[in-house]
Amino acid sequence: MSEAVLFRNGTVLTMDDQHTVLTGADVLVIGERIAEVGTGLTAPEGATVIDASGGIVMPGMIDTHRHMWQTAMRGYGADWTLTQYFVWYYLESGKLFRPEDVHAGNLLAAIEAIDAGVTTTVDWSHGLQTPQHADAAVDALQAVPGRFVLAYGNIQQGPWEWATSTEFRDFVNRRMSGGDDMLGFQMAFDVTGDPSFPEKAAFEVARELGVPVTTHAGVWGATNDDGIRLMHENGFMTPQTVYVHAATLTHDSYHRIAATGGSVSVSTESEQSAGQGYPPTWTLRDHGIPVSLSMDTSVWWSGDLFSAMRTTLGADRSREHMAAHGRAETVTHVHLRAEQVVDWATRGGSKALGLDSVVGSLEPGKKADVVLLKNDHSPVMTPILHPYGHVAFQAQRGDVDTVVINGRIVKRDGRLVGVDLAAARTAVERTIEHLRSTMGEEAWLKGMNPDIPETKVMDNPYTYTEWDAGSAQWKH
Repeated sequence: MSEAVLFRNGTVLTMDDQHTVLTGADVLVIGERIAEVGTGLTAPEGATVIDASGGIVMPGMIDTHRHMWQTAMRGYGADWTLTQYFVWYYLESGKLFRPEDVHAGNLLAAIEAIDAGVTTTVDWSHGLQTPQHADAAVDALQAVPGRFVLAYGNIQQGPWEWATSTEFRDFVNRRMSGGDDMLGFQMAFDVTGDPSFPEKAAFEVARELGVPVTTHAGVWGATNDDGIRLMHENGFMTPQTVYVHAATLTHDSYHRIAATGGSVSVSTESEQSAGQGYPPTWTLRDHGIPVSLSMDTSVWWSGDLFSAMRTTLGADRSREHMAAHGRAETVTHVHLRAEQVVDWATRGGSKALGLDSVVGSLEPGKKADVVLLKNDHSPVMTPILHPYGHVAFQAQRGDVDTVVINGRIVKRDGRLVGVDLAAARTAVERTIEHLRSTMGEEAWLKGMNPDIPETKVMDNPYTYTEWDAGSAQWKH
């Protein structure tokens, strides 16, 4: 670790208010903060100088919604729908996770995040069945040199139960009252639309504590416009509220979100695959609602924001083309640009989390969360003609050469620094062994391999079975 780090001669995406792009430029980090951004900067004595030529220097990416504890089951639910996810985690096997299993998932997810250039991650931690589970989650986050936000939740109880308990208040007092920007805090729960609005008690606790709420909104079959209406009528929609997915709402709900200043965390891979609804970036733009990006859970999808940017552009543009085709028109200029999704993956996240004065852009005085994309061993990083397009469509986690978080080098030359990946792997292996042995092999395999629906092939009138030489034609 050095007191000063200088990124030299790179293409710099500052992501400042003007989206300034500098070529052949430098970024100087001194201590925890960015000191200068410009060309020909002088390296202080003893500084670590990193050659950024042929690479892109950008702010660390920010994931505003990731169920980190589920990373211990990476890829297990690849063929799930949202229904199967709910059944497995909410109703059946989610309760089998011990505190050490939450720790294992969080530890691996935290390491994965910084390796992929995601310097701030919201741990949407809805597996905290006990205070011991919550302590384990925080212990894991603090064991990794990244910036994290614990979003406390418990799918085994109603939020009106766990949020009002003395155990929850004790946990907040013990672990979340330090005011450290390396570990933030949210409350994470959903609003079902029950007319009695039982979630009101949890919102009141959040208000008393001054804690933002993050909630899965507009999820097909689970949360709907009634939940938004109840939140609004009771005065619980604030600029700090983060609405996750928000994919199946009416214009009335989007208007309420826009009017109260909230933001939406879009998880495009999730929405496309699991069934929450079509990724809503097109309508969020129409309503002027701020957007951030997230990956949801590695039980299905990748844990990097390159995938999030790529799929978000694809989904938005696909819908724009299809809508035009339905009107017998052709799109000649797409509305959503690569520059916008790179903004959502960085600055959008910092604004959603109330951290925009701290991180999200490369500006003097901000905390030094910096990522260098460079890979001299790959043809993919040459040439860099459209920097935003390169980040969104060309780069991937293997191109993350260097990561600095809070002024500390945590990845250099494509390798993690000061991280015990072997210990994380061992912990996850123990979790998998526990789950398989507790569930039994048959249940374990069945959960991973849901039934395949029957497929009927349409009758084809152009299918022939026999050639009739006499008539010189095919017979049906």
